[in-house]
Amino acid sequence: MKDFKEDRFIVSVKVGPKGQITIPAQARKLFKISVGDTLMILGDVNKGIAIVKDDEFYKILGGTFDVGNKND
Repeated sequence: MKDFKEDRFIVSVKVGPKGQITIPAQARKLFKISVGDTLMILGDVNKGIAIVKDDEFYKILGGTFDVGNKND
């Protein structure tokens, strides 16, 4: 793992046989990801994939969509 600063880093992970990846402990700590959190997977065929915590994603939307209760 290559550390750039305290607020960012880059790391490679391998996709397992079930299509799963492990988010490294440093990333979970940095982004405050805990067991049971919901993450959004955003993708663009030309730009790649981003992973965002769902609460941050809804903040980014800024009320653009009425998402209602996200736990429904």
